[in-house]
Amino acid sequence: MIYVDDSGAVDRGIIVYGWLEVRPDRWRYALRAILELRKQLYREHQIPPAMELHATKFVNGRSRIAATTGDGAEEWKTLGRVVAEKCLRVLADDPDIGVGAVWRATTATGRAYHEERGEVYRELVTRWNDEHRAADSYVFISMDGDGSDRTYFDAHRSMSLDTRHVIEDPMMHDSGRSQWVQMADLVAYTVYTHLNRHQGNQFGWEWYEDYLRAKDVNGAPEEI
Repeated sequence: MIYVDDSGAVDRGIIVYGWLEVRPDRWRYALRAILELRKQLYREHQIPPAMELHATKFVNGRSRIAATTGDGAEEWKTLGRVVAEKCLRVLADDPDIGVGAVWRATTATGRAYHEERGEVYRELVTRWNDEHRAADSYVFISMDGDGSDRTYFDAHRSMSLDTRHVIEDPMMHDSGRSQWVQMADLVAYTVYTHLNRHQGNQFGWEWYEDYLRAKDVNGAPEEI
């Protein structure tokens, strides 16, 4: 099982896909760890388990995730970064969860950027298919979305059925209702921060090294 989300920015010229992966027979155990994390966040910070944790918003103080947080954006940022590190620590410590990421530098903008992001995903899906074909195993992919962007469906359907080890189209989830997709979003955001270092995100420069590198199935974010 793979849960994937994208990050990056046109103005920074970076495309990132980050993901979590878990074996089907260990899925419920890994999910329990995430759900226990959400209970902890409620006990310690009064963040409802149903509150969506969208990294770009809560880490940068653009989203008020707890009613008890003060009205200042700086307080929201402080809480958001504490929460992000607690989430990353759970991912780092859980033996059933693996993470990974790929990225590409680009000068594309507008529609061309969107198309290149789709190309990166197609290459990523092809990699997963080749890996699972070689291992004689199969993979099912889930991601954030409502199904309106055909890019991801087309990437799956372009593969030859005779050699295909990626099962079905990608399963689209409303990120607000999927703890897995929210964690995949945080992985993608963390890798983006690791790659795109500037003073505004210095707080997260070491998050990848501190929490995710040891769990990265490829050893490091791979440029494709």
